[in-house]
Amino acid sequence: MSTSPQMTKHIHQGRNVRRFREMLGIKQERLAFELGEEWSQKRVSLLEQKEVIEQDILDQVAKILNVPSEAIKNFDEETAIHNIQNNYDNSVIHAGPTVNFQCTFNPVEKWIQAMEENKSLYERLLKSEQEKVQLLQKQLDQGLKNT
Repeated sequence: MSTSPQMTKHIHQGRNVRRFREMLGIKQERLAFELGEEWSQKRVSLLEQKEVIEQDILDQVAKILNVPSEAIKNFDEETAIHNIQNNYDNSVIHAGPTVNFQCTFNPVEKWIQAMEENKSLYERLLKSEQEKVQLLQKQLDQGLKNT
């Protein structure tokens, strides 16, 4: 069997309804409820098996699924996958140089700098605490002399 560009693709509208419904997380029961009283889960299942769906029903389903009826009529999974794959391949090819990230600083130097800052802070804190102790000692000595 040869595949030529002139071969027409048969788009299964019922399968497309199912695909869109499932992508949106809608169950057959919910779609049947939205379509009206004469609809049931079984009838929606039968609808999804039809290759061609009547235009008025297709319009109702499209409105409920919030997609254009043309999307259901013309959606071809093979073409969509082909387009996604090509777009992904092209984005990877064109994204080459931007993927390489070069760090503009030395992380070890930054870490050593932070350690030095911590050391300086601890030394100032220690000096401050020693000054407090000296002041308290002075007050204690003066308090003992006064008594």
